[in-house]
Amino acid sequence: GTNAQTMAWIMDEYGQANGYNPAIVTGKPIEVGGSVGREAATGRGAMYVLQEAARDLGVDLHHARVIVQGFGNVGSWFSRIAHQENIPIVAVADHKGAVYAPDRLDIPALVAYAQQRGSVAGFPGAEACDPQDIFSMESDVLVPAAIENVITEDNASAIPTKLILEAANHPTTPEADTILAERRIPVLPDILVNGGGVTVSYFEWTQNLQQFHWPEDQVNKELKARMVAAYEAVAKKAQNSGQTLRAAAFEIGVSRVARAAQLRGFV
Repeated sequence: GTNAQTMAWIMDEYGQANGYNPAIVTGKPIEVGGSVGREAATGRGAMYVLQEAARDLGVDLHHARVIVQGFGNVGSWFSRIAHQENIPIVAVADHKGAVYAPDRLDIPALVAYAQQRGSVAGFPGAEACDPQDIFSMESDVLVPAAIENVITEDNASAIPTKLILEAANHPTTPEADTILAERRIPVLPDILVNGGGVTVSYFEWTQNLQQFHWPEDQVNKELKARMVAAYEAVAKKAQNSGQTLRAAAFEIGVSRVARAAQLRGFV
């Protein structure tokens, strides 16, 4: 496809000047050195974090009500993996519409429908609703997986959920973050939750340097190990310090970057 051709052209241009090295670009199609599991990685990583947090918080995911806002790459893959794990998703919204089913949505059918129609809007066998309605539906887990700033001071005080899993970049405004903390609703932050994509990009780089292709089960096993370790570090710091999960994640991230810079002599 076009993406593969573009990637190949970039690597060819680089290779003419510097020697062939597929590791200069990540997120490549598999046929030009990409990694299996990369397309699903952000959604899969988010699921690994959710499963660990649910265990800590006493949330039974198999009997939970999960709502997903956004059904692009991240939202659709997260939903597919939830279906595989027997975790019920009761509502999905995208930029054109939203659908709701009181027990659970048929996710494989919804994925096929959305791929054909370009939206979940009009999906048969589910109740249609306005995309903004999902922020007033009761849920155990709310997963913003689309655009930034969808949870704001205007809706944060009334969102009836027990846990927010930030699979999008910056879906919660600072003002909303304060409100949710006051309501004692845990927010698993984007800096932790959606790190699966860049993690598997790192795996891709590693495979290219090794000139060795990992099977998908190895990619997923390595991804899980890193996502679980990251969650545990953040949860432990938040518990010990009384910080929110977001503050703990930021503090860990900044300290690690500062330490790396110090070790390399930059500071």
